[in-house]
Amino acid sequence: MASRKSPVAAEERVGKEGDGEGEWERCPVEEVALVVPETDDPTLPVMTFRAWTLGLGSCVVLIFLNTFFTYRTQPLTISGILAQILVLPAGRFMAAVLPDREVRILGGRLGSFNLNPGPFNVKEHVIITIFANCGVSYGGGDAYSIGAITVMKAYYKQTLSFVLALLIVLTTQILGYGWAGMLRRYLVDPAEMWWPSNLAQVSLFRALHEKEEGEKSSGPSRMRFFLIVFFASFAYYMLPGYLLPILTFFSWACWVWPHSITAQQVGSGYHGLGVGAFTLDWAGISAYHGSPLVAPWASIANTAVGFVMFIYVIVPLCYWQFNTFDARRFPIFSNQLFTAAGQKYDTTKVLTKDFDLNVAAYNSYGKLYLSPLFAISIGSGFLRFTATIVHVLLFHGSDMWKQSRSAMNAVKMDVHAKLMQRYKQVPQWWFLVLLLGSVVVSLLMAFVWKEEVQLPWWGMLFAFALAFVVTLPIGVIQATTNQQPGYDIIAQFMIGYALPGKPIANLLFKIYGRISTVHALSFLADLKLGHYMKIPPRCMYTAQLVGTVVAGVVNLAVAWWMLDNIENICDVEALHPDSPWTCPKYRVTFDASVIWGLIGPGRLFGHGGLYRNLVWLFVVGAVLPVPVWLLSRAFPEKKWIALINIPVISYGFAGMPPATPTNIATWLVTGTIFNYFVFRYRKGWWQKYNYVLSAALDAGTAFMGVLIFFALQNAHHELKWWGTAVDHCPLASCPTAPGIVVKGCPVF
Repeated sequence: MASRKSPVAAEERVGKEGDGEGEWERCPVEEVALVVPETDDPTLPVMTFRAWTLGLGSCVVLIFLNTFFTYRTQPLTISGILAQILVLPAGRFMAAVLPDREVRILGGRLGSFNLNPGPFNVKEHVIITIFANCGVSYGGGDAYSIGAITVMKAYYKQTLSFVLALLIVLTTQILGYGWAGMLRRYLVDPAEMWWPSNLAQVSLFRALHEKEEGEKSSGPSRMRFFLIVFFASFAYYMLPGYLLPILTFFSWACWVWPHSITAQQVGSGYHGLGVGAFTLDWAGISAYHGSPLVAPWASIANTAVGFVMFIYVIVPLCYWQFNTFDARRFPIFSNQLFTAAGQKYDTTKVLTKDFDLNVAAYNSYGKLYLSPLFAISIGSGFLRFTATIVHVLLFHGSDMWKQSRSAMNAVKMDVHAKLMQRYKQVPQWWFLVLLLGSVVVSLLMAFVWKEEVQLPWWGMLFAFALAFVVTLPIGVIQATTNQQPGYDIIAQFMIGYALPGKPIANLLFKIYGRISTVHALSFLADLKLGHYMKIPPRCMYTAQLVGTVVAGVVNLAVAWWMLDNIENICDVEALHPDSPWTCPKYRVTFDASVIWGLIGPGRLFGHGGLYRNLVWLFVVGAVLPVPVWLLSRAFPEKKWIALINIPVISYGFAGMPPATPTNIATWLVTGTIFNYFVFRYRKGWWQKYNYVLSAALDAGTAFMGVLIFFALQNAHHELKWWGTAVDHCPLASCPTAPGIVVKGCPVF
């Protein structure tokens, strides 16, 4: 097993153009060429005792914290960057105190390992971070399967066994890992698939491990810069996080016009279009689209076009000019469900004891309505789905066809692919076994727990087929733009037509048909991180698989305990007014199950449905990428044409609600400053510090967020004063149609 190595690095750079070592070149993506090291030391040990101990420990801690926080009124996702920072001193401490001794497992029959194979190195650090990411990307931060289980237990009050819940969690995640393995050759190996979000972690690893004495650039080292920004971010977050939450969203228009509904609908940071509102809270800036510092400028520009078009043109016209979908009966921006009278929709009045739709009760109670921005957001999802598929086929189809015919062996490799050739690869059948095993177990679940899951075997197969079709095109978009066009709406739309009136089946179809793709893309992003940091592929396979299973079990165990032991969790009406356990994230999941599963798309978007015209956006999405592609072929010298990305333009409207226009607008401004102006005019500074800055802001904010909760908020030290009133726009949630009576709102 791992043996003690010399602390002297055996780094080498492979090949030079024309040196006879085979054709390779620097990565054609400038950001990668500037940030990712083009060297490797294959002698460094990776899967050490230290790596296993700290990796599994980080995974468990992160999944516990993320599961715990996700049920709170103010949810907080603890990123893997925390573990990336904290394990460095822990790893160096273990290297200093552990003995250099060989340990034999069962007398050597199962091999042996060295407790301390030398100084703590960067590859150990990377593999620990891969473990930790299983507690975020595939567990706490994106555990949609936990959301489905929460909705089943807390909202629908369904009796559910722990074994069934565990199978749902594990099969979803391992299914995603199977997809990831099958798509490595398309989304990891090619240099053009560069996964921008990884560059922040690569830059942080370099800051923590590399010595910079030989660098000619002026200014502090990356590590010193990181520490300065980290402590500044840590201290500053006490203001928006506790002392002065008004900095999270400052809506000045509401102060100027305190009695105007229209002004507050336009200017509110929380419940309106956010015109003029701003946030000075890094958590608010990076909450929904991630750090703006890691998004490429072309992606930011496309997102900005879509954001401006939807928020400042389409939504105002639909609301004030045309009253589309009876829009003025409801708030302009809300994720609530409404009756025709503008009141909140009570789903218990139309639900049977078997969790099906009571059609007679629905006809008696009345139709379900959405806020105008919510409805248009759903329509943008229709457009985004077909635009993504057509865009990828037109712009990347020929390359993928060549790669599928094993043509990659005949094309040039960049330096990183060349360096990774020295390591033994993971056989494709290893991933195929995981994929087929998850499919078989999921199908068995549909037969054994037929009443609980509502989803028949053919529904499971339909979900797998959907994931198979869309994971690759969406992966291409994310790997090149750092934006992930979702198709949650499409998945639920399809099964809602096939199985109307069955909300639980709708939830589970979304998990297997859409969320397995989310997990697959998270796995692929980490595989690319391992590619950049030259981690042996078999070590990556082991760390991701073990970390996923551990994260899934702990994730469900914590959620199950909370659902069983916190009284009235997620029930806003029954909870104490000061209770933090209101589950806003899972309320959105529940509402989606009502829209697409219980009521069904046929009643909302079919013939006679109020929102039927939104379905035409499927056609619009399929058509829009075509003229862009034709122009890029007609004028190949104009490189900017090929950068027009219709799926990413439509992504400027994604996530709203719960994301607000202020979140996205501030994200766009911040990203433009750093990835256009700083990148263009201060490239040396950008190369050295940009991704380090992103990591430091994330880490400082997260550390203070945890401290505020455990030291102050959880101890009921709530601060009440003018600065804690985050949004002074009470009228922003009011309708403007005549005759609609809503508590706290004027009647016209």
